[in-house]
Amino acid sequence: MEPTTRPWTLTIPSDPRLLPLVRRFVEAVCEAGGVDDGVTHAVVLAIHEAAHNIIRHAHRGDVSAPFQLDCFLWPDRVEVLLLDEGEPFDIDAVPNLDPAELRIGGRGVFLMRRLMDEVSCRPRGQRGNALRMVKRRVCNSSRRDAV
Repeated sequence: MEPTTRPWTLTIPSDPRLLPLVRRFVEAVCEAGGVDDGVTHAVVLAIHEAAHNIIRHAHRGDVSAPFQLDCFLWPDRVEVLLLDEGEPFDIDAVPNLDPAELRIGGRGVFLMRRLMDEVSCRPRGQRGNALRMVKRRVCNSSRRDAV
């Protein structure tokens, strides 16, 4: 099955002040595609966590390092691909932390896994990662033609 449209793409510098832009971009894409509010909220929060992790960990605060966000609207799901320029990262090596455990940080991957239906990450050659997240969607029939 082909996506209903080409990807919606945002490329921005790794500046934490731009996280609201990332959130609004994802909200707008979901709204344009008639995605259910609950699904939209989950996707926006997961993408916020992923973008924050890219800025903080993959790019280590280097605002000159851009990352790319591609959103695909499929009839049955929202698929998001985040492309960074960091060192290869093995998301499967990140443990499932107990959310009740008192500690600062370390909850981004936990939240992504809880909010999304699929989360995977693969290296992009010697440098960079492709983080793929999928959330099954509920189509709003009144907005379906907007996709």
